[in-house]
Amino acid sequence: MAPHLLLEELGLPFEKVLVDTSQGAHRTAAYRKLNPNGLVPVLIDGDLVLYESAAICLHLCDTHPEGNLAPALGTAERAHFYKWLMWLTNTLQPTLKIYFYPERWLDEGNRASVAQLKSHAEVQVGLMLDQLDTELARLEVTHAAPWLLGANFSAVDIYALMLCRWTRNFASSPARDRPRLGTYLQRVLARPAIIKALVAEGLVRPWV
Repeated sequence: MAPHLLLEELGLPFEKVLVDTSQGAHRTAAYRKLNPNGLVPVLIDGDLVLYESAAICLHLCDTHPEGNLAPALGTAERAHFYKWLMWLTNTLQPTLKIYFYPERWLDEGNRASVAQLKSHAEVQVGLMLDQLDTELARLEVTHAAPWLLGANFSAVDIYALMLCRWTRNFASSPARDRPRLGTYLQRVLARPAIIKALVAEGLVRPWV
């Protein structure tokens, strides 16, 4: 979802091609030539074939700097941009994947351990959402800033929305229930390009 949202924010023309994972389209030889991991998404940009959502987002930001969705190279703001993007992709996202796919790490039929791993992952995600909420509260007090990097909306806000949306059906407190994080997500969701992409995805409200 994050690359799709970013493409809409940048106002770029693009074509979406469905990779129907329910039918095993991601496991075909043709698709594995594009991404040997058999995962989505893949960006085809001329002769460039690129996988990994964060890499795709960085590429789009760097090749379209006029969109102002990433701070300038070599700045402290850019360093924080990298920090938050890596935190989202390397810390929060893998823990969410453990929650959604606990059986990947356990022997088949080990239901008790699956339930335990899922429960522990949900607790850890909750702590990470608390961290996001605390950071947004700090920015609100010190800089009166609405976005994760401060005054300017960026690709990390897009990525944060995607991952926070994954928590919408949590039995415990989802992202939207946290005071600063909940209002922050509504600010992201109010952006016209975000609305356009979510509608195009066929998603129904509430989106988080």
